[in-house]
Amino acid sequence: MNKITKQHALVIGCGIGGPVTAMALQRAGIDAVIYEAYDRPADFAGSFLNVASNGLDALRTLDAHRQVLSDGFPTPRMVMWSCTGKRLGEVPNGVTLPDGTTSITIKRGLLHRALRDEAVRRGIRVEVAKRLVGVDNQADGVVARFEDGSHAPGDVLIGVDGLHSRVRQLVDTATPKPRYTGLLSLGGISRNGRVAPTPNAYHMLFGKRAFFGYSARPSGEIYWFANVSRPDEPTRQELSAMTPGAWKRQLLELFTDDAGPATTIIESADDELGAYPIYDMPTVPTWHRGSIALAGDAAHATSPSSGQGASIAIEDAIVLAKCLRDIPGHDAAFATYEQLRRARVEKIVKYSASIGRTKTAGPVGRRLRDLVMPLALKCFANSKAHAWMYTYHIDWSERIEAPVRAA
Repeated sequence: MNKITKQHALVIGCGIGGPVTAMALQRAGIDAVIYEAYDRPADFAGSFLNVASNGLDALRTLDAHRQVLSDGFPTPRMVMWSCTGKRLGEVPNGVTLPDGTTSITIKRGLLHRALRDEAVRRGIRVEVAKRLVGVDNQADGVVARFEDGSHAPGDVLIGVDGLHSRVRQLVDTATPKPRYTGLLSLGGISRNGRVAPTPNAYHMLFGKRAFFGYSARPSGEIYWFANVSRPDEPTRQELSAMTPGAWKRQLLELFTDDAGPATTIIESADDELGAYPIYDMPTVPTWHRGSIALAGDAAHATSPSSGQGASIAIEDAIVLAKCLRDIPGHDAAFATYEQLRRARVEKIVKYSASIGRTKTAGPVGRRLRDLVMPLALKCFANSKAHAWMYTYHIDWSERIEAPVRAA
């Protein structure tokens, strides 16, 4: 009897999707090693993010949710306000899972660390300072080549290396570039005892000149962000030239005429305040080639407006692993994965972009929005309307018997 050799996967990227992909592959019986470009963990990269209930449900499939829940705090609701202090309505941020779990807010670095540490605890190796420069896509597998001159062979390579994915460029040299949305995101975590706690909720302000969101914890920590219109895409040099103090002065001016605690919160911001252009990805035509596939932001980056970026990357990881487990042949497995995922994630990208367009408006548009939004939220932003997004569930035990073919 011939001995069956265990498959080996190269996972490029150790952000959010990378460790989850490696854990899902391991559960599917495929060994995986994670290769990260940076020489140290990105535990302080970014500020905070939303992990929606569908993402937590997917993590639960791998029994990898406990530390994530412990490091975050529940934010199942969003309350909308006008610049005059009028309450426009409330919308759900996810659904409540059978055990009571809801969507959470978590510091990005803590999420990275929790997922990476869990992968390492399960025996998955993480190689750092391994910046990918090329891939040899061979008949019997792949060989990844790194900037330091080293290389690594494998049966498959999964690119989970983010918005500016090197793997995406190697899969298709004509792949589209990330699309700048016309918004800058600023924010951080402040501390100010004058702002009342907002248990289990984000409060969102449609200001006269910019958009503001925050959630205040009973401890006094305030997680906040602002979205500012900037039609022309800024360069890194332009952004780095702005000091935290200059950003604070600009934000205070933008929100000075608005009701609510925005200026109070901004005044408390520390020197870690920074600005980041918001991008998403137009349709990526090619998700896989030979023994290489894309997942997470590398395949379908969404703007933060939907709060789904981390969650759909987690979903991708599990569906991809199931396809490799159940479908013979890498090309057929990757094609099935794409057919199962593309429509859903592109719908979320489109939905997120539509939200982003409502965040800034002129005087006429603002008055119309504030007039229409209370009714619109009741009719189109309730839990039933968004069930397609939040109730998505992956059953690990359910087998994929054959490639899913387009009608």
